Amino acid sequence: MSKLRRYFREGDTCFITCVTYERRPFLLDHVDEFWLSVQHVQQHIPFDLPAWVILPDHFHAVIWSTEGAISDIVRQIKQKFAGLYRSRHGQIRGRLWQHRFWDHIIRDEEDLNRHLDYIHINPLKHGLADNPFLYPNSSLPKFAEDGVYPSDWGMKEPITVVGEFGE
Repeated sequence: MSKLRRYFREGDTCFITCVTYERRPFLLDHVDEFWLSVQHVQQHIPFDLPAWVILPDHFHAVIWSTEGAISDIVRQIKQKFAGLYRSRHGQIRGRLWQHRFWDHIIRDEEDLNRHLDYIHINPLKHGLADNPFLYPNSSLPKFAEDGVYPSDWGMKEPITVVGEFGE
């Protein structure tokens, strides 16, 4: 049994990283199951997912909830996804996710902005896109629409984000 303790209070904003078991690259082929899982959990534990990116073998997200613990939210998303995936693919058993997940409580606006940049530059970092705005599995287009990012962000100069992000 792990002795890791998560220091989360309802109302905290949290950055998370969840990685597939053995980094198997199946998430992009099953984005619909991912979103069904998120929606299912939101019916039981209200939470917002304002920023996110889904990559082949992991996803990053910013989660905010006033009614549930991040650990419960993430556990239920991973469980629901695994159930949907197994049901649709005739799998009875087998791990889909690494145990646990990376979390970081957002401390202030600067910390939030650094994590948002990391989420949104991730498709370029992993060589999945040349233009972060055209990557379909990211919240970046919504942030650009809201005026948070200029239309050439990440394309003129390399974006470097310093910190630990659970990869």
